[in-house]
Amino acid sequence: MDRLQAMRVFARVVDEGGFAAAARAMDMSPPVVTRMVAELEQHLGTRLLQRTTRKLALTDAGEAYLLRVRAILHEIEDAEAAAAASTRDLRGTVHVLVPPVLATYFLAPLVPQWRARYPRLLLDVATDNFASSRVDGFDVTLMVLPEGVDSNIVARALFQGEAIVVASPAYLERMGMPDEPADLVAHQYLRDNGVAARAHNGRKLCLRHLRGEEPDAEVDMPVALQSVSTDLLLRATLDGVGVAVMARLLVQPHLDSGALVHVLPDWMYARYTVYAALPSRRMLPARAKAFLDFVTEQIPQAVALQQGGAPA
Repeated sequence: MDRLQAMRVFARVVDEGGFAAAARAMDMSPPVVTRMVAELEQHLGTRLLQRTTRKLALTDAGEAYLLRVRAILHEIEDAEAAAAASTRDLRGTVHVLVPPVLATYFLAPLVPQWRARYPRLLLDVATDNFASSRVDGFDVTLMVLPEGVDSNIVARALFQGEAIVVASPAYLERMGMPDEPADLVAHQYLRDNGVAARAHNGRKLCLRHLRGEEPDAEVDMPVALQSVSTDLLLRATLDGVGVAVMARLLVQPHLDSGALVHVLPDWMYARYTVYAALPSRRMLPARAKAFLDFVTEQIPQAVALQQGGAPA
């Protein structure tokens, strides 16, 4: 048994959520993938995966083993990257974890420039709305954290923004324009129940006055729709389903076009920061440093493009 390859196969089965999906991703046959994991379990003398007809689940031993396997695989990639760092062209794979909204609206527009600069570096992007718990499994993790969240993660701040309240003109014509936060109790809330929401007071909408002239306002709004999918909530907002809290950077093109209206412009939901977090490994591979430096360099252009303007 090729133990290193078996480790790679085991980790891919977990990442892909099944043997068949892992086989497709690794260009192998499903029976070979199944056999390699079974041989690995036999070698270790313990079951790593619980198999059911619907899904796979890690056993306690499998979860502990996976953490070690990921570390080993990353160390191997780091060693290969360090050996190749003296050559003219970087090569290998950069493993990036990013929330779906950042993947679509921030990272995707940068891919052509990345490929032009590093044609031999494969960008392997995984998405997760709750990325902060998986930082050590990736070279770089992009995440959005609201102001005031305490985190011990080693990270580089990339850019800051604010979340505001928005709705469509058709919705406001139907339901009326709120003049103050308390008026929102008569409106339908399209609630993001992701990381940012967890930092606030349960299901209530908490707003802060931009100039600090008013005390913070908490509104217990009726929730019409909730999701961790920003795209779903944005689509519902554009379609006039209700009122939502969105990053100003994300909705600015819709505000400029008139498809959305900034509700209660003297108030905001929160300020947030986009970070690039690094694993706890002491050595930063050259490929990861290249990606981190590239993203930092491209921020002005990425932000300008999302705002519908030209880079500064």
